[in-house]
Amino acid sequence: MKSLIALFAAMALLLSACGTPNSGGSGGYRIKPGDTDKIQYRALDSINSQRSLAGLSSLQLNPQLNAAASAHSRDMSAQNRPWHFGSDGSSPLDRARRAGYFGHMLGENISETYEGEAETLSAWMSQPDTRNVIMDPAARDLGFAWYQESNGKIWWTLITGG
Repeated sequence: MKSLIALFAAMALLLSACGTPNSGGSGGYRIKPGDTDKIQYRALDSINSQRSLAGLSSLQLNPQLNAAASAHSRDMSAQNRPWHFGSDGSSPLDRARRAGYFGHMLGENISETYEGEAETLSAWMSQPDTRNVIMDPAARDLGFAWYQESNGKIWWTLITGG
């Protein structure tokens, strides 16, 4: 239990050092055009810090998984529901293949929120099923993307592969 508390404390410290989120307008956290790389690398650094503390190998961002995650985030917004199936009936594996990822797709986390990536990652790490996707020892690749609606709602998708 102490090690779990230490993990969360380390994650909170790391994420707090990432800077403050863009705020303003309804919905609070606002993602600006051009923030994609910064957000993806902050998420990757946070995830890899947690994996390192657990003795796991680091992940690397994968452009195909990023594309699959981005497409699914936009599709969840269009469907107005967070779930793992696309409006065309596609599964996470289907979307990864469609985006050109031919590694072993391992898992997908999704979220509908007005919060930023730090809060979203923290929420995923606090639940065993979503934490297991992030901490899967077989994972090597990461896709991380979102779609933000004009009202500020953000649809997040994280995909791991190996």
